Amino acid sequence: MSMKRTKQRTTGSGRDSDNESPAWGKPADPEPTWAEVQSKPEGSFVSFVLSTRYAKGSLIRHPKFGKGLVLGVEGTRIEVLFEDGKKKLGLVVS
Repeated sequence: MSMKRTKQRTTGSGRDSDNESPAWGKPADPEPTWAEVQSKPEGSFVSFVLSTRYAKGSLIRHPKFGKGLVLGVEGTRIEVLFEDGKKKLGLVVS
């Protein structure tokens, strides 16, 4: 009785690709730094309101955390870069 062997499957190309983006994908945008946010003019920041929708890149002024830059939007939550670091804020969107 003969047994058929299957080839072992590998993932990836065998290279160490921890820091490489896939060839078919767009390279990730570099994370903005706090210095870039702080250098924006005061008039560029809008007051944070729970019922407002924000887009990535929006500049906000939070009553507790101060000036911030919206890094991402996930449904009813936004991730914002403040001077103290990244924070996720909830929104009330109807």
